[in-house]
Amino acid sequence: MNRKLISSGSEFETRIGYSRAVVDGDYVFVSGTTGYNYDTMSISSDPAEQADQCFKNIEKALIEAGSGIDSIVRVHYIYPNKQDFEPCWPVFKKYLGSARPAATVFIAGLLDDAMKLEIEVTARLNE
Repeated sequence: MNRKLISSGSEFETRIGYSRAVVDGDYVFVSGTTGYNYDTMSISSDPAEQADQCFKNIEKALIEAGSGIDSIVRVHYIYPNKQDFEPCWPVFKKYLGSARPAATVFIAGLLDDAMKLEIEVTARLNE
């Protein structure tokens, strides 16, 4: 079974030793993804806008891996502030309303105070 590594181009992937996503078997494992817009290297202060950007970043990795948003089977949401979770619900429904994956929410600190959330997903490869 071959593994395929997907990179976002972030310098941290090589410095720390991880990949944006890994294809292994029938699944794609996407690393925790934040709301940074890598084209502009900016991040919104709004949690819902960050959630939307998270899914744009995730979708890009999934497509490169041969999968897509509708193939997500597991999602983990990580929030430093639990009050930021509910304002993101419409974004989650927009992206995951069809897939309806198993989900877990964690409350934990993130590496940068500008980050309002981080999202990690597991998806099946498209058949």
